[in-house]
Amino acid sequence: MVATRDTSQRRLQISELVRQHGSVQVAALAQRFGVSMQTVRKDLRYLSERGVMARAYGGAIDSGVVGGTLAEPPYEAKRTVFLEEKRRIGLRAAAMVKAGDTIAIDSGTTAIQLAEALPNIEVTVVTNDFGVLTALTKKSNINIVMLGGELRRKNMAFYGGLTVEALGALHVDMLFLGVDGFDLERGITTHYEPEAMLNRKMVEAARMVVAISDSSKFGKICLHRIIPVSDLNTLITDTNAPEEIRQASHQLGFELLLA
Repeated sequence: MVATRDTSQRRLQISELVRQHGSVQVAALAQRFGVSMQTVRKDLRYLSERGVMARAYGGAIDSGVVGGTLAEPPYEAKRTVFLEEKRRIGLRAAAMVKAGDTIAIDSGTTAIQLAEALPNIEVTVVTNDFGVLTALTKKSNINIVMLGGELRRKNMAFYGGLTVEALGALHVDMLFLGVDGFDLERGITTHYEPEAMLNRKMVEAARMVVAISDSSKFGKICLHRIIPVSDLNTLITDTNAPEEIRQASHQLGFELLLA
């Protein structure tokens, strides 16, 4: 068990180093962690297979800079990167929820952290995300409304006409909206068209729209637009948010909360 835990921790740290520096070298990692270069190569192979990084000669580079477009990373990769930031964002978002509220929680790994952080109080949660459902089932005071449809295994959430139709008769106090891309000019975007359609319907059903996003999403643009940034009421992100996002909160009129 100790060896497995050490391996997992080392791979998380390698992921963080790639995020911070853009690339890593096998020899330097072997020296840093006190392991063989063969072990490091296995780590890099494991992480590259999950989309966390791309292999390069003598090491690896950040998968986000490969090619010119933003491709959707694998689900396992999204679960492991920026985990501490997502936990803090989830805690900050959960603090906004009070007893009696009806909220919608969009799909995504940050949304799961919000679900984990929600106190076991009398609230109603509407969601289409399997991970959110799993996190909430153990909290007996929370009423769960699961939106049906077809399961998309790439992000473990439900989409389709049935999902959108189910939202037609609903109204929620707050929507916590996950983010794939966040660009001040192009708006909030996602990789998957049915997700964009569902998210727009969620926005229509909500009195207040709260985006939950770690700072790695800023400046990134995906194919399908959900809403312009000016439609947000609140943005919750981590303390690495760039200055332009801080300025935009004043210019566009949304509340910025740093976690």
